[in-house]
Amino acid sequence: MEKLREKSAILVSQQTLAFERYLLKEINWKNRLICILGARGTGKTTTILQRLKMMASPANESLYISLDDIYFSTHSLIETAEAFRQQGGKYLFIDEVHKYPGWAREIKNIYDFYKDVSIVLTGSSIIEMLGLEVDLSRRARIYELNGLSFREFLAYNQNVIHSVVKLEDVLNHHTEIAANLNQIKPIKAFKEYLNFGYYPFFKEDPEGYFIQLTQVVNLIIGYDLAFIKSVDKLQIRKIYQLLGILAAQVPFKPNITSLANTLEMGRATLIQYLHYLEKAKLIQQVYLEGKGMGALEKPSKLLLDNPNLFDALSSNPANEGSRRECFFVNQLRNTGHEVSLAKAGDFIVDGKYIFEVGGAKKKFDQIADLSNAYIAADDIEIGSGNRIPLWILGLLY
Repeated sequence: MEKLREKSAILVSQQTLAFERYLLKEINWKNRLICILGARGTGKTTTILQRLKMMASPANESLYISLDDIYFSTHSLIETAEAFRQQGGKYLFIDEVHKYPGWAREIKNIYDFYKDVSIVLTGSSIIEMLGLEVDLSRRARIYELNGLSFREFLAYNQNVIHSVVKLEDVLNHHTEIAANLNQIKPIKAFKEYLNFGYYPFFKEDPEGYFIQLTQVVNLIIGYDLAFIKSVDKLQIRKIYQLLGILAAQVPFKPNITSLANTLEMGRATLIQYLHYLEKAKLIQQVYLEGKGMGALEKPSKLLLDNPNLFDALSSNPANEGSRRECFFVNQLRNTGHEVSLAKAGDFIVDGKYIFEVGGAKKKFDQIADLSNAYIAADDIEIGSGNRIPLWILGLLY
């Protein structure tokens, strides 16, 4: 226990508060069981260490542990929690829970029996809380930590601070909002964000960013997916093959049967694996408006999860149209908006706003007769009317 306390104290003392992720302010820290899910590299560990530093509680009352620590090869989580509580512990921060076998049952027991201990845990976004053998969904308040928004990238990389903007404000006041940020050269900064600005670790080693991002993808596929019982370990190679195909072809409307034949796997298995890849934050599935969104439903369009993944998954130059659509869907969904493939136009948001996504010269031809129809145009600093700069949709969180 003393070694765990020492490691925790060192990590908290070294943690800076210079830049804080959006989720820090959104979490209701009064809840007794908080679960933060997210893809690798999005900053879950940093977020909980920052929270610990902000609390400034007495040393014996709070503790950070990571369940991939070798300590837990010979000690159980529940006995560690018991010892922590006996020594006056009140706030237990548990990182990487999915790497500990049977973690859900032990968390449930700690929560049920030690009502004077609050728990914050982090885990892979692949975790299906409702599918666990022990139901934590009624007990835990679950949050998702996404990658950096363009707004956060500006703050993190250029110290340009701008408040979060709601979609309705963007639609109605985008000209004023863009004018206020015109001095930062938003198009240049936006191109940088599309290339390397989604994962906070880009600052650690800018030159080695894509090598590190490739390693993150490898760990997600080769390690995190292995925790899903229904994933056949022998199929991992085919998952790499699938991602390679998607990186080269997205966005496209998939022929699931043909793709399944190419990969030599069953159609239902392929659809299930697409669902897992989406949970792992490697792809986005977009369904036609009015269609279902279940784990066994065929998607109408496939996109990579975020623009930075193009260079990590493919040696071919990314298609600009692919990057734009990927960014558009990613930023809106990360803010909680529903995005579907529109019957007329490219996308429909929240069932009422129609968007065409394209370059600076994109025209209204396809959506001219539709109400609530907009163009999200790349390569423009300031829009007018219903023509909105694409980059401004990165201010939503």
